[in-house]
Amino acid sequence: MHPLDETAIRLSAFVLVFAAMAWWEVLTPRRKRTYSRLSRWPSNLGIAALNIVLTRLLLPANAVGLALVAEGRGWGLLSSLSVPGIAKIVGSLIMFDLTIYLQHVMFHAVPALWRVHRMHHADLDFDLTTGVRFHPIEIVLSTLIKFGAVVALGTPAISVVIFEVWLNASSMFNHSNVHLPARLDRYLRWMVVTPDMHRVHHSAVVGETNSNFGFNLSWWDRALGTYRDQPTAGHEQMTIGLEQFRDPRELRIDRMLWQPFRGFAGAYAITGRSAA
Repeated sequence: MHPLDETAIRLSAFVLVFAAMAWWEVLTPRRKRTYSRLSRWPSNLGIAALNIVLTRLLLPANAVGLALVAEGRGWGLLSSLSVPGIAKIVGSLIMFDLTIYLQHVMFHAVPALWRVHRMHHADLDFDLTTGVRFHPIEIVLSTLIKFGAVVALGTPAISVVIFEVWLNASSMFNHSNVHLPARLDRYLRWMVVTPDMHRVHHSAVVGETNSNFGFNLSWWDRALGTYRDQPTAGHEQMTIGLEQFRDPRELRIDRMLWQPFRGFAGAYAITGRSAA
């Protein structure tokens, strides 16, 4: 697959999913907004655009190209297995998702990595743009981890494209401020991460922040003991964000970029301790 084809597929999918989720949020919102879109969206979307530019400049290679090289040279676990192509695709998608789950836990467990990741949690409201709000350092580190997973697994290039589209779409979906009927949500979250399930992860309550780490499949949280069904205060009354960054000025892109280097790591990191 030509790199330009992969970029076009990902961009087209992003635009379509973003437009659909934005319209859904308007039609049936789950929570009343605390802050207007105008106060949050320019910075959240601006950081997403900055991430795209920086990763292209700093990491000109991409995961699809690396997968093609790995396939051609027989690298990775899947390359050594005599199984049907569809099994390799499905298996690599599941393993990629587990990698993302473990990476997410790691970014909460290591205080230095939590400093970088907490910018995502410092959003003072919760909607689909929260799903693209990640610090550039985290994006670079995540891309390098993804490269390692591609080489170690020897995944087919098509699996990488599918997973990239799936990850971006599910991130916007499970961060969205949309209403799902309670019964449908209960059924869906046995398989995938729903907005209500992931919203708990963005609670200002420390124990709730360190739960529901999954992005796509909900299995990992259930199997590994990090699942929490509902926020203590309920979805309408729960506080989104971090106690450390509650000033509305923290929604500005300049302050977002500087957050990892300000203050102490805080008690939110799984291994963190309160400090002055």
